[in-house]
Amino acid sequence: MATSAAQAYDLQTSPTLLGNMGGLRTSLGEHGVALSLSYVSEAAHNYSGGKKELTSYTDQWALGTTVDMDKLLGWSGATFQMTITDRNGSNLGADAGIGNNMLIQEVYGRGQTTHMTQFWLNQAFLNNQVQWKIGRMTVGEDFASFSCDFQNLTFCGAQPGNLVGSYWVNWPTSQWATRLKVNAAEESYVQVGVYQVNPIYVDDRYARHHGLSLDNPNGTTGVLIPVEYGWLPTWNGLAGSYKFGGWYNTSDGKDLYQDKDREPRGLTGQAPRERNGQYGLYINFQQQISGTAGGSGTSVFLNISQADRATAAQDHQLALGLQNKGPFGRELDVIGVAVGATHNNGRYAAFMRQQDERLGNPASIVGDGYEYVVETYYSWAPIPSIYLRPNLQYIKNPGGARATTMPLSLA
Repeated sequence: MATSAAQAYDLQTSPTLLGNMGGLRTSLGEHGVALSLSYVSEAAHNYSGGKKELTSYTDQWALGTTVDMDKLLGWSGATFQMTITDRNGSNLGADAGIGNNMLIQEVYGRGQTTHMTQFWLNQAFLNNQVQWKIGRMTVGEDFASFSCDFQNLTFCGAQPGNLVGSYWVNWPTSQWATRLKVNAAEESYVQVGVYQVNPIYVDDRYARHHGLSLDNPNGTTGVLIPVEYGWLPTWNGLAGSYKFGGWYNTSDGKDLYQDKDREPRGLTGQAPRERNGQYGLYINFQQQISGTAGGSGTSVFLNISQADRATAAQDHQLALGLQNKGPFGRELDVIGVAVGATHNNGRYAAFMRQQDERLGNPASIVGDGYEYVVETYYSWAPIPSIYLRPNLQYIKNPGGARATTMPLSLA
């Protein structure tokens, strides 16, 4: 629900469900304050595969404010953002025993509780050529950023967080951080960030009791340093976005396969080898290929991420797809189709097999292959402020295990 100009409220044309609220939006906007409230619900049913055929539901509320500090206080070039989120519900993959790595309902996760998701200040310098951002931030809002139009996590948000979510923290969890962005030219930019790495932030128990806190708990292990170059060209007037990035986590990581003596730790039972730092690379491409600039037409995307094989249990992921906006002459509707694959690290699978054999445990189902996902959706907007988005997902080899279970969800 964004700030809109003062006008007669028309549910069929207003971008917000509550319109101008008797002129309140306009009044707040004149003072630089924009309020937002959104609700997303995701229900999914497992038709085949897994252990149960059932339906699960999860949702998210998000309440936020964006403040133009120049309008409010005369502070030139400054913007303040605060967002609080609240998640509820359950996880279909876990409830139905599907064994998938990537969430079928992307809005589930990071504790079904309340979070202080954003609390930051962005200061622009040199006619907006340089931007400095500091506060409580999520990594994915600035680095490898991508929409969540699809419901499967394979195609949602900043992809590196799907592989190394223990330290690359995406929405709705935040940590103390800073980011510097320089617009190198009209169509390109370079940015670098420094994000606190503290496992406590991603602990559900901490979130349940301190989700709204702006404290700085003990337990920081290092910092995550992502770097990104972005190129934003236009082809025949159609916008494109090409991002190339990498990251380095200064925290030590535990080797998935080797022990402290560099022997197979699944066989020896010794403590894992400590790796100095963790790293990875990504590309994130989007390009509109038909239609009108900024309007109806078809766009394609490709996301690829690679994490280091020494410490990441899922070491790489790729996703590609297309979205068509305005099908059948309906300007607000969208059709999406995507395919993706997430690879389970064979080093981790080998460790689990060796450990089970050494301990005499039943063999763990830990795959060393790809989890494949196909998803298609139709987004129908009866009015601009509401959309209904039924989708179908097909998951082959959930968890990267080469098996015959192939769950299908209707969400």
